[in-house]
Amino acid sequence: MARVYSVGRNVALGLLVAAVCALVTIIALSVALNTERVRSRGRHAARAEDGATLQTPVSTPAAAKHAWDLYRLPASLDPLSYDVLLWPRLTPDRDGLYVFSGRSTVVFQCQMKTDLIIIHASKLNFTRQDGHHARLRGHSGSRAPTVQKSWLVAETEFLVLQLSGSLTEGARYELSTEFVGELADDLKGFYRSEYVEDGEKKLVAVSQMQPTYARKAFPCFDEPAMKACFNITIVHPPSTVALSNSREASVELTEMGGVPVKVTRFEPTVLMSTYLLGFLVSDFASIDSSDDSCPIIRIWARRKAIRDRQGDYALKVTCSIQTFFERYYDFPYPLDKSDQVALPDFNAGAMENWGLITYRETALLYDPDSSSTGNKQRVATVIAHELAHMWFGNLVTMRWWNDLWLNEGFASYVEYLGADFAEPTWSVKDQIVLYDVYRAFQVDALASSHPLSRPEAEVNSPTEINEMFSTISYYKGASVLRMVSGFLGETVFARGVASYLKSFSFRNTVYSDLWSHLQQEVESTPGLKVPRAVHDIMNRWTLQMGFPVVTIDTRTGSISQKHFLLDPESVVTRPSPFNYVWFVPVKWIKSGVDQEQYWLLQERDSNRAMKSSGVDWVLANTDVSGYFRVNYDLDNWHRLIAVLNRNHRALPIINRAQIIDDAFNLARAKMVSATLALRTTAYLTEERDFIPWESALANLEHYILMLDRTEAYGALQAYLKKQIQPLFDHFRGLTANWTRIPAGHNDQYNQVNAIATACRMGVSACRELTRSWFRKWMENPRGNLIHPNLKSTVYCNGVAFGGTEEWDFTWRMFQNATLASEATRLRGALACTKVPWLLNRYLSYTLDPTKIRKQDATSTIGYISRNVIGMPLAWNFVREKWKLIFQQHGEYSFSFPNMIKALTRRFSSEFELQELKRFQEDHAEAGFGSATQALEQAVETTAANIKWVSENKAEVLEWLSRQTA
Repeated sequence: MARVYSVGRNVALGLLVAAVCALVTIIALSVALNTERVRSRGRHAARAEDGATLQTPVSTPAAAKHAWDLYRLPASLDPLSYDVLLWPRLTPDRDGLYVFSGRSTVVFQCQMKTDLIIIHASKLNFTRQDGHHARLRGHSGSRAPTVQKSWLVAETEFLVLQLSGSLTEGARYELSTEFVGELADDLKGFYRSEYVEDGEKKLVAVSQMQPTYARKAFPCFDEPAMKACFNITIVHPPSTVALSNSREASVELTEMGGVPVKVTRFEPTVLMSTYLLGFLVSDFASIDSSDDSCPIIRIWARRKAIRDRQGDYALKVTCSIQTFFERYYDFPYPLDKSDQVALPDFNAGAMENWGLITYRETALLYDPDSSSTGNKQRVATVIAHELAHMWFGNLVTMRWWNDLWLNEGFASYVEYLGADFAEPTWSVKDQIVLYDVYRAFQVDALASSHPLSRPEAEVNSPTEINEMFSTISYYKGASVLRMVSGFLGETVFARGVASYLKSFSFRNTVYSDLWSHLQQEVESTPGLKVPRAVHDIMNRWTLQMGFPVVTIDTRTGSISQKHFLLDPESVVTRPSPFNYVWFVPVKWIKSGVDQEQYWLLQERDSNRAMKSSGVDWVLANTDVSGYFRVNYDLDNWHRLIAVLNRNHRALPIINRAQIIDDAFNLARAKMVSATLALRTTAYLTEERDFIPWESALANLEHYILMLDRTEAYGALQAYLKKQIQPLFDHFRGLTANWTRIPAGHNDQYNQVNAIATACRMGVSACRELTRSWFRKWMENPRGNLIHPNLKSTVYCNGVAFGGTEEWDFTWRMFQNATLASEATRLRGALACTKVPWLLNRYLSYTLDPTKIRKQDATSTIGYISRNVIGMPLAWNFVREKWKLIFQQHGEYSFSFPNMIKALTRRFSSEFELQELKRFQEDHAEAGFGSATQALEQAVETTAANIKWVSENKAEVLEWLSRQTA
């Protein structure tokens, strides 16, 4: 293939200067780099309990015979720097394809004698050089052997060069390539995004490298421990701007092949992993911060979004959150600029590219007139999550993807701290219990769960890597780290984290490195008592899956622990080095008085202080500070329920939520009765706080899902209608008959709960209210007076209780929406219709990216699945169209697991279980990509649901009928 572009003299000189700059950076970091190279040579080993390493087999493709058949790179070569020039074409070629061309030179050092060069490359067409895919030269005085042959390996995504002789250990070389790739709309690697603004179609070229997509943009050593410096040059249309991780070094207007272009060269990056590399070409506008206390902060988005000031809130909180993390980590922000970009098409919620963070529009843009309180909190927490990564994840990076939880769990924990600093009146830190701890419990209570830190041998292929981006890595990781911070104290924990970051800056680590630094702080803190070394405590939480249920018998003071399984009859096939026993920190109160923290260090123990009788009660796991559930003897359960009914404020708010959540899940596990769980909700007629209500509604949702297709649903609906009516009336009075919004942040959330549940359960005043609001909007589409907090509920009810006219109106509003969060609300509301043919039409739209953006297709199917009428339609649709869905969205889509969960969450019959298993079998050859584990969990959950309905429906129906008689 001939060259498709030429580079002018000034650009070539620029690349030379960039290479010299990169060399200076490399020398400055050489000590850390060389140390890390030595550490990384053992990266294929699995860790034993005591921190030693044991050689374990690495999973490989079938019939692996050679190094290029393995998914992992050999340890023989280490990259030092890259020079990369990319030219994305924002107009299609003669074949109608959007492409990009590029050239790359990587300087690497030979660590072990070898006659092979193996480097990642995927879906790139190479220009032959001397008959081969790449050209090899010596560097810094070394002499390179000639390339004997070269070839591509599709399965493992490698470019392989067989050399005529061996590379010399310690010598440096440079490998140069020229290539063309498709600028596809697949949301991976270097891809394109399209949108319409002011009637004009516009294109964006943007990157998403995590976890294994940098190889789609240019040949590279695409593993997190293969850190290097990057010198990036982007060629782009003169009317556009280019961004990358570093600041612009120069911008030049020139011509290439007779085409006017702008060439933007960026300063060399710091030492970093390939998955953190980012670049963007767009005509976006930006706003920047004038706060001298922070480095350059810029918010980029569509021009109309910036004109409408949708980026102002993000700009405001970014500096505040960044300042918080500088103090928390005791480490200055590592870079000299922070660009944050809102993208029309983006697969994940956001991506922590170092210095160039990319977001879905809903995660960065906020309109104070049209966005809800929830939208505002999402912007603050997602920004906090991504900024947390600038240190924890980017500055110090996990060595391999089996420790992904170290990055994502930590960011998921401290995002609450960063958002709380920026918005202290929100009390957002308490919400981690609802949205992280309890979400993690649901998956971690399955026999098909997995440990936080899996053996490296289990995580090698791109599919296996993508499966690590899971509830366990994010939510359990956050919950467990919060627990550590709780029993060490936040100050000690933060000091240990700061020490860890300083020791491993620009390097890679394993989870045990963090435990070592926390242990150092424990030993240097007078008066801090921890019963075992941090390693010994935390290995039990990270190296074995699941969590315990701690049972306290207040009649005897006995206390025990047991691996909690949602289905107690399920078989756990994964062995544990600790026999599923944990070291459990138990904070507890007795009749409202805090007690000394107790450590449960074996399966059974006794604590005489926990004995109680009469009206005294015991409540363990105060503020849900530990990652475990709690069960009690029946007498203590009765006393706690009596406290809820008599004076619920005698119990902490979070623990009122905990009592409900524990009781409902213990009932599913057959440890208490279903009616005992329901009794914890009887007091809700007096409850006005958001967190207990949110917990109750989440747990009652399981009863709704199990019963809304049975004869028991009428009784359940009547009971919930009775329970929600006082809350609905409370907010009607608080808001002066719905004319204003509650002042409190959590009160605003609970108002939404009151209206949504009241309408769903048939409170006539609620349905009349929402119908009138929706009808007024239809009569005056430009004058939408519905408060943003209430729009999702009102829109859904308007569509649900309407027909074709209401659906078509909502569809038009969706098509014309210019605010991403408003479009999301409308997209969800369209799934609320009860008309089957409308739902089927909507399902068909998910395969047409001109109607539903590719990034939103699987979540739209999920929305439809939540509708009791839409669920079977969506299930049939996905089964029929699976190959097409799989092809369009790719086997590595982050959203596939959520779609499978949404499709199957109502499954509770033997027929549905068999259908699910047949679906598994029918598509076993093509596979399920990142949804593989989610499908296994769906089978397990469905089996548990079948048992629950069979064993509990009659008893629940009888109890509910008595309550509403």
